[in-house]
Amino acid sequence: MHRYDQYDQTIVDERVAQFRGQTERYLAGQLSEEEFRPLRLQNGLYIQKHAPMLRVAIPYGLLSSTQVRMLAHIARKYDRGYGHFTTRQNIQYNWPKLEQVPDILADLASVEMHAIQTSGNCIRNTTSDQFAGIAHDELIDPRPYAELIRQWSTFHPEFAYLPRKFKMAVNGAREDRTGTLFHDIGIHAVKTASGDVAFNILVGGGLGRTPILGHVVYEALPKEHLFTYLDAVLRVYNRFGRRDNLYKARIKILVKEMGLDKFRAEVEAEWAHLKDGPSTLTQAEIDRVSEHFVDPAYEKLSAINAEFEKHQLESKAFARWVSRNVFGHKQPGYAAVTLSLKKTGVPPGDATDAQLDAVADMADQFSYGEIRVSHEQNIILADVKIGELFTVWQRAKAIGFATPNIGLLTDIISCPGGDFCSLANAKSIPVAEAIQRRVEEKLGDLDYLFDIGDIAINISGCMNACGHHHVGHIGILGVDKHGEEFYQVSIGGSQGLDAALGKVIGPSFAQDEMADVVEKLITTYVDLRHEDELFLDTVKRVGIEPFKARVYDRKAVHNVAEVTNV
Repeated sequence: MHRYDQYDQTIVDERVAQFRGQTERYLAGQLSEEEFRPLRLQNGLYIQKHAPMLRVAIPYGLLSSTQVRMLAHIARKYDRGYGHFTTRQNIQYNWPKLEQVPDILADLASVEMHAIQTSGNCIRNTTSDQFAGIAHDELIDPRPYAELIRQWSTFHPEFAYLPRKFKMAVNGAREDRTGTLFHDIGIHAVKTASGDVAFNILVGGGLGRTPILGHVVYEALPKEHLFTYLDAVLRVYNRFGRRDNLYKARIKILVKEMGLDKFRAEVEAEWAHLKDGPSTLTQAEIDRVSEHFVDPAYEKLSAINAEFEKHQLESKAFARWVSRNVFGHKQPGYAAVTLSLKKTGVPPGDATDAQLDAVADMADQFSYGEIRVSHEQNIILADVKIGELFTVWQRAKAIGFATPNIGLLTDIISCPGGDFCSLANAKSIPVAEAIQRRVEEKLGDLDYLFDIGDIAINISGCMNACGHHHVGHIGILGVDKHGEEFYQVSIGGSQGLDAALGKVIGPSFAQDEMADVVEKLITTYVDLRHEDELFLDTVKRVGIEPFKARVYDRKAVHNVAEVTNV
């Protein structure tokens, strides 16, 4: 993984010292709240419902075991013993004391971490594929390019005060596991006919109040032009993006109002001044950064392991876990393991200090000391020998991270919601727990959960869509109705290359109705599905009307037998 050089370390250390002085002046009354606000935001510090919230960057979701132990230490020493992994591959602490935040940042800097540009109207943490470097369908390893973007965008003087926050994702595989279509800029690797690396550049995607999927603005951009082209896109956004209206300030609104062709023409005009200039990406620079992302010292192993096969035959629970939580690896004899942070009764994405320490130990013992986090709020050990999977499973069970539910109904993505976030209209965590408990208690056992198959539930506590509810197969959005919390439900959203935005099924529901609503959606699917048809495919085939009829208990129509014959 990438290691800081003297420039990185100096920048981060100096920033800690600056913020320590700024905090001391604020606490001494020498800076006003208004003066301190942009300074704290530049260091990832929000004022939330109960306490300051510190958001720590995890560039493209990659961590060393040393860094994870430091995250555990911070949770233990400065917070309430846990951290929350977000949908942007960050980790948030919900209870730090303001006067201790400079000490937290100093501790982070000691392990090459920081909270810079995790908030404010700047380029945020660039995300990528949690299976980068190991996936069978990978065209290129996206991590060197994500790291290059981190270096290019950190403290970029021209893009420190954009009209609004700006999010980018880099995908290097045939399958899109990074959500490039709903980012301000999505960078999707392709190979040209001559075998060279190039990028499809997508712009104007985003969720939030006005969800829009991105458009390809440049097809097969040669890699050497990556930064000059990104520079041109950002310059156009900086010039023309609206600053008079917070809700219309994202680049997606600019692209929509300007039209893709005119936007592209403006970018081309900017690019004419930049192309082949000093920011042209050289192969030497790509090689310099790529040296940090070489494969670990894999052993030569057989793709078949008799002990592993035996354990699967003898333990149905282990076999279930393998079927959902283990991902194929390009290296024979190895696999990637997803540790589920979605155990019922625990807020999605939360991990305690003890769990983080245990994961760091597991990474050292089984996965070359490396840990990854996904935008689905889970943790990944990327390089586990197949012969050690049974032991990893047992260790994961001991810390509550072995729930065999990756991609299933209970693997719910959720923002912190109204329990913590001052922007939220409604709570998210209790809704997620109610759904998980209903699945466990009423919908049946694990066999039934597996029979339902792949289904994504995404919950956001407000229109900011931190839980990505628009792209959930079932999306749940917290709304405020006359001071009370209600929930709007959409179905049919999805991620990936064929990403889609879900359609709202109708009027919103009270919190205590949500488990019933989800149950009715699931039973409707079970009644209507063709053999081996997934929830999303059934929704695409029959539309949302049968689901609406069942949820709202309308006699109208769509009796099940009728629809089954569609």
